[in-house]
Amino acid sequence: MTRVRMLVAYDGTGFHGFSENLDVRTVGGELARALETVLRQPVNLIVAGRTDRGVHAWGQVVHFDVDQPEPDLVGLQRHLNSMLGPAIVVRSAEVASAGFNARRSAVARRYRYTVLNRPVPDPFLATTTWHVAEPLDLAALRLACDPIIGEHDFSSFCRVPKRIPDASLVRLVYDARWHDLGDGLLRFDIDASSFCQQMVRALVGTMVPMGLGRQRAGEMAGILRARTRSVANRIAPARGLCLWEVVYPGEGPDARVPRPHWRDRGTAPQG
Repeated sequence: MTRVRMLVAYDGTGFHGFSENLDVRTVGGELARALETVLRQPVNLIVAGRTDRGVHAWGQVVHFDVDQPEPDLVGLQRHLNSMLGPAIVVRSAEVASAGFNARRSAVARRYRYTVLNRPVPDPFLATTTWHVAEPLDLAALRLACDPIIGEHDFSSFCRVPKRIPDASLVRLVYDARWHDLGDGLLRFDIDASSFCQQMVRALVGTMVPMGLGRQRAGEMAGILRARTRSVANRIAPARGLCLWEVVYPGEGPDARVPRPHWRDRGTAPQG
């Protein structure tokens, strides 16, 4: 058996998330069916992180095993992109290193959420951003990031898993910050060991009213400590969220070491 690792990007607009579901169209379902067609054998996809309905990905990682000692990965990538593109694209395909597991080997994941902060919407950004017409105070948004960095119980921002209602919602956030990309585009980047369901969208949905001046950024710490979903029940739209990167040991900067916050460096972050 050969373990294959693939880097996958997709526009989640027309999909009910990643996880395979026989009743609806999902990214994982489409990808698995295409793989089985090309490889002519059953495929069990293991994914780094499941995305919800309408959420996008640029750096999703999956692995699967094939009963071939030397699979033609160049041809496989070409066939998959022909069958699935442009909504789903395989950015790379390679033989995985020994012991690699797309989910269990990951040490961190990075999500990005993009807000279009202009009075007039942009139809070309409608499926990848949340349009907020009123001006947002970037300083308030950045201030709201401080309390969530570190290891916390994120019960206020997470949907309780139905299958495991007593599952721990403690997560380690390495970094969280807002960037001004110019031309009315604001982006929230967050790196963590892992995420619970709706965590990033709930964080953004809580921060945006603070940026609008409807709530004080200083309230974020109290909301986090409350550990109850009722205090942070605003959910940002799925269309602005993207799974940007999955980090593995020895690949690029080690995400297990927290990055210094921009306030500690004395300069604002650049987009």
